[in-house]
Amino acid sequence: MFRLLLSPRLIGLHLLVLVATTAAAWLGLWQYDAWQLSREAEAASLANAAPKPLDAVMSADDPFPGDVIGQPVRFSGEWVGKGSFLVANRELERRTGYWVVTPVAVCRDRCHGDPAMLVVRGWVDRPTDAPRPPVGGVQVTGWLQPSEGTGRKDQDPGDDVLQEVRIADAIQRVDQDLYGGYVIGEQVVSTTAEGSTDGTTGLEPVTPASLPEPEKFTALRNLLYALEWWVFGAFALFVWWRWCSDAVREKQVVSTGSTTGNGSTTGGGSTTGGGSTTGNGSTTGGGGPTDGQESRAAEVASIP
Repeated sequence: MFRLLLSPRLIGLHLLVLVATTAAAWLGLWQYDAWQLSREAEAASLANAAPKPLDAVMSADDPFPGDVIGQPVRFSGEWVGKGSFLVANRELERRTGYWVVTPVAVCRDRCHGDPAMLVVRGWVDRPTDAPRPPVGGVQVTGWLQPSEGTGRKDQDPGDDVLQEVRIADAIQRVDQDLYGGYVIGEQVVSTTAEGSTDGTTGLEPVTPASLPEPEKFTALRNLLYALEWWVFGAFALFVWWRWCSDAVREKQVVSTGSTTGNGSTTGGGSTTGGGSTTGNGSTTGGGGPTDGQESRAAEVASIP
């Protein structure tokens, strides 16, 4: 069998499949890397873009637009301090701590129950390090992010620590509507009387490097191309296996048939009167006497 698999005809097949599968694997990895780079580039390009007014990007009644993840926005409003909370398991420079989040009612002058945007004010190492929620007016510039929703379970729903920035959980803490996303504050400036804080004092800033990972389906085409190449490589291996299996099976059938043909006899029979045999033992033609010839011989023998 090994001699058959190493025959010149099959060696060519082996080399062809090796080249095809190697190329498919490499091209798949190339497309996968392109998918990753596209996601990172898209997030980075938005993060470095010029800030846009929030109302030019989305309204409180709109679902989150998927093409503006990481887009810098700016808006004014008033802090909603009673709606503050912490978000656990947030990394900053390889340290794990908490985000400090406070809603801001979006308005130009006085806010009376206007929809609010969740604002990440900063990062702390422990919940006890979080400063008191700010009050008064504020101007916010930061990176727009969609609501999170991985389904991570909150072990203690009664405390002020959430597992993720989920709008459905945060809205239970305020008496007004919330936008369908949140903003990681880059510049937070107080607009109230002197002596009020901007809400970031005592907090470490959350940098663009701390932004959540880009959307999984950014540059989806490259990911599909990668899967297509890998499927092609798997199909090439399957064809190679079938071809080799069929070649081995055919060789075995030929060998078995040759052995059977050399060891058996067919037909044959005895002949009488010099007749020839035809497979089943019957005679055709012949040199034996006929009935007429035997009668004339008997007459000749009876003459005295």
